[in-house]
Amino acid sequence: MKPGLGIGYEETLKVVVISEMFASFNDELVHPLYSTVSLVHHMEWVSRKVILPFLEEHEEGMGAEVSVKHLSPAKEGSSLFFSAKVIESSQRSVVTEVVVKCEEVKIAHGSVRQAILPKKTIQSFY
Repeated sequence: MKPGLGIGYEETLKVVVISEMFASFNDELVHPLYSTVSLVHHMEWVSRKVILPFLEEHEEGMGAEVSVKHLSPAKEGSSLFFSAKVIESSQRSVVTEVVVKCEEVKIAHGSVRQAILPKKTIQSFY
């Protein structure tokens, strides 16, 4: 990793809930609200934004652990604001604390751990 990524470094992401983000299984709608699957996807995305400026050419991040509490629903058209803040960082791992708000209401929080690996190591699993 390039130098500069420290505790407290933060990135944000804004997401507007669309129908493709609703809770469904096997193309069957469960309810027309933001799904936990989409929540985890966006948590990983905002956490990836944290590491991107610091990855060396030969490195890549790989999801290693996600912890999430989905506290409140969000309906179609809702604007969700994700913030990911570094709470642990080393050459091999970065952990972010993620908070998700809809307006001023916290709808979710959790953490994402990303392993920092050589691209060759990841490619060996293909």
